[in-house]
Amino acid sequence: ASADGVLTSAQVAAKVESSVVAITTEQMTTSNYWFGNYVTSGAGSGVIISEDGYILTCAHVIDGASKITVELNSGETYNATVVGSYTDGDIAVIKIEAQGLNPAVIADSDAILQGEACHAVGNPEGRFSGSISDGIVSALNRTITVQVETSGNSRGNTLYDMFYGGTYVRNIQLNVIQMTAAVSPGNSGGALFNGR
Repeated sequence: ASADGVLTSAQVAAKVESSVVAITTEQMTTSNYWFGNYVTSGAGSGVIISEDGYILTCAHVIDGASKITVELNSGETYNATVVGSYTDGDIAVIKIEAQGLNPAVIADSDAILQGEACHAVGNPEGRFSGSISDGIVSALNRTITVQVETSGNSRGNTLYDMFYGGTYVRNIQLNVIQMTAAVSPGNSGGALFNGR
């Protein structure tokens, strides 16, 4: 590390590689009377927050999943259960039965500085687990509006959904950090680190 304790990109990657996991999901979907049920899959990322298997991710990564699988950086895989999920904040905690994991060091978001270097670590495209990209913090305290879907909700948006299942779509507002580090589908739930 430099004299002021800030890590280089390579040092950040080495320190956090075992703290970020790949998440894959399976969900039973009802299409309609003719085609019946089928399984869809999804991918995302997560961050280990305790050595006994608690993992932080995004709510939309695990929403509606009938099966959640976590792959550690070592290649070991575990089935996960949902501990809690808060859709309006797009945050969730899942749990795997493992011990001795390497939790990430959680930062104080109030201490982040605009222009500071940052590193995004995740599972882009659901195929490249442990990938890291870098950039800068472009802005703090941005408010964005996004649409979220609640799977399997019988209320649905249409009469069709009420009879055959479907999703309920609504808007939520999130307070976010804007950054230039490259992310792709599959990075959701991954980590954003600075040099500290």
